[in-house]
Amino acid sequence: MQAPLRPVQGERFQPTGFADLGPATYKVPVRAENGQWRTVDKLLVESVQSVANRLEAVCWDPDSDDLVQPLRGLPYVRVERNGKHLTNSLLEAHRINSPYILEGSGGAFLETLKDELMAEEEGPVDLRHAARVIFRYDPNSVLHGVFLATSKIAGGRIRLQRLISGFIEATDIYPVESGGVKNDRINPSGDAAAGYGNVPYHRTEYVAREITAFFNLDLQTLRSYRLGAEAEELLITLALWKIQRFLRVGLRLRTACDLTAGPLTADALPELPSLEVLEERLPELIERVPLWREPRVTVIEGEPEKGRRKAAKKEEA
Repeated sequence: MQAPLRPVQGERFQPTGFADLGPATYKVPVRAENGQWRTVDKLLVESVQSVANRLEAVCWDPDSDDLVQPLRGLPYVRVERNGKHLTNSLLEAHRINSPYILEGSGGAFLETLKDELMAEEEGPVDLRHAARVIFRYDPNSVLHGVFLATSKIAGGRIRLQRLISGFIEATDIYPVESGGVKNDRINPSGDAAAGYGNVPYHRTEYVAREITAFFNLDLQTLRSYRLGAEAEELLITLALWKIQRFLRVGLRLRTACDLTAGPLTADALPELPSLEVLEERLPELIERVPLWREPRVTVIEGEPEKGRRKAAKKEEA
């Protein structure tokens, strides 16, 4: 699947950057009409990892500290501290492998997973069984993949790969060099390392002939899990909803990278369902899945802040 993007205003946009690298630019060989090869300059605007995080973020309503309305009823793991929401399996970078989840409630959830997964430290891992167990606690972790790296569960060998992936790249790119100065109106020659003085800075943005968001959904791996028709239909619909909602509300990637999307299309399909159609389908599909456990939201008590400080002081000692 793919969707054309463009800046909301003007032509310039700021790509993602990487430590000790900066923007990821690269050249792609293409064959010209005369049969000769030439290169096209490309730019990674948003990485696979970042798009995964953004596809998960559109599921959460920070105002109510709950799933957005069309997804209510989906299982997830919620961590609370002193009765207040702290984090959850949709927002954590490693989903249910987050230490806040596995170590919360005295490690109770980790022990529950260990018992239900029934995976030995040696021998082959049954990924179908693992996918079924993880699906019941957090379908999001099945869609986006999870690596239970803890040695306490199957020696850290349970890994579900991503079913849904996406990235954004720009073609025929040109850098736009600019910059500015942080002015100190009291002491322009002050110590810059301490935050004083006039400090000039450099800024690189880009323009491009085209910007495209790409997505793919691995149906073969999904079907290999044998979760059942209802679960498969839900995961496919949920994946399409995440993509359409991200394209609708999630494209303010950075302060200087605010994009808008054209229609989402797929080479193998004549038409993809709209966000509105998907939102109508989801509540019914959620209730049809027979695999859910009750209660659907697994609540874990996070370690109290005082306890964390005491533990840190003990380690220091």
